[in-house]
Amino acid sequence: MRKKIAVLWAGRLEQQPSDEAFAFQSSISVDQRLALDDIRGSRAHVAMLAKQGILDPADVATLDSELSRIAGELESGALIIDEDAEDIHSFIEGILTSRLGDVGKMVHAGRSRNDQVATDFRLYLKRVLPVLRLEISKTINALLDQAEKHTETIMPGYTHLQRAQPVTLAFHLVAWCAALERDMSRFHDAVERLDECPLGAGALAGSGLALDRNFTAEELNFRNPTLNAMDSVADRDFAVECASACALTQTHLSRFCEDIILWASAEFAFIDLDERWSTGSSIMPQKKNPDFAELIRGKTGRVNGNLMCLLTLLKGIPYAYDKDLQEDKEALFDSLDTVSQSLRMFRELVATATFNKDRMEGACRGGFLEATDVAEYLVKKGLPFRTAHEIAAAVVRDCLHAGQRQIIVCSLPELQSRCALFEPDIYEALTPAACVSARKLLGGTAPDEVKRQIAVLRGKN
Repeated sequence: MRKKIAVLWAGRLEQQPSDEAFAFQSSISVDQRLALDDIRGSRAHVAMLAKQGILDPADVATLDSELSRIAGELESGALIIDEDAEDIHSFIEGILTSRLGDVGKMVHAGRSRNDQVATDFRLYLKRVLPVLRLEISKTINALLDQAEKHTETIMPGYTHLQRAQPVTLAFHLVAWCAALERDMSRFHDAVERLDECPLGAGALAGSGLALDRNFTAEELNFRNPTLNAMDSVADRDFAVECASACALTQTHLSRFCEDIILWASAEFAFIDLDERWSTGSSIMPQKKNPDFAELIRGKTGRVNGNLMCLLTLLKGIPYAYDKDLQEDKEALFDSLDTVSQSLRMFRELVATATFNKDRMEGACRGGFLEATDVAEYLVKKGLPFRTAHEIAAAVVRDCLHAGQRQIIVCSLPELQSRCALFEPDIYEALTPAACVSARKLLGGTAPDEVKRQIAVLRGKN
């Protein structure tokens, strides 16, 4: 028979759930990572109770000292969290009470677990989201390090997975970085919006005690207290916003990895992944598989699923605190952990990769990647773009009928049979390097412009 566990709500009920039922509703396995945040919140709360004359200063000093001691013991491993506790809040309050008796029981005056957990959750996110932003920043810089080596490494750019126009590898990598920089911004915005302190909201209606919510908000380095007590305990927008930012970051990584997986295939052969970031086959001796890139791509499903979990969790519950909200942390914690780990794996995978420059540039010859430049050449000669587009398309058809895969191999008379504006300088404009260098406008592929883009991203990191 399980011993009767001291729970914070035991005064109302004579009986407790069975072992299995108690374990089912317990959250200690998930929320124990909030332990230090819970202690920090409790220390601010008791300091406020002393300031307001609700607790004796001597008792507050004892509480604060013991809370500090518990934090140290948790960090050193001298105190092990009891997995049989209902949640981290019950565990810490139980330790206080066992050590301090009635003084330990004073800590919860003017506070509910509802505003307590909302505060702990926000404190935790304020602590970990800047670390995740740093992981993104490191990943951006690792990509930029590679980009700086390849500002003149020419490769095909693709739309619809069909060869489209010549670009550079640096240009492609910088495109990835631009997406990641937006991810950094989203996490920054998420922190800005969650930077309000719920302490003092109580269960849903505030407290009849003379609490000073501004004091606790300031003590915990929140911008201000939350506006409405009911919203304070009902709100999990901040968790959804963080989960959404995680899902988009992981989706970006998935798309990047899809590029890498394609490039690593024999059909492309653009990239050679370091053996440390590849695996072999249990049956085929020749295989070198991009398993890490594939796994990052695969983990996107769970991160996106966690976002849907939170949205579904919230959509049908009345607007106050409901036990359903206990499920908020596991989904978000998993997303934060998965994205952080994926970023570390991804940046090392890219940093150690080598690229087949000849193969990449060779893939630009054939497939008519210069066709847009033919049309733009004619526009510069004064033709309307739509007319120039039709002429370039007709030249492509002529080449196909002749069994040719490049416009640049056409003779000048062949080109002039379609338009008299073609002159010998057309051939200088149609090499892959010329096509790349011609795009000097902001955001374009020209090496100097890509170097500028790299510098802009460096400045943001």
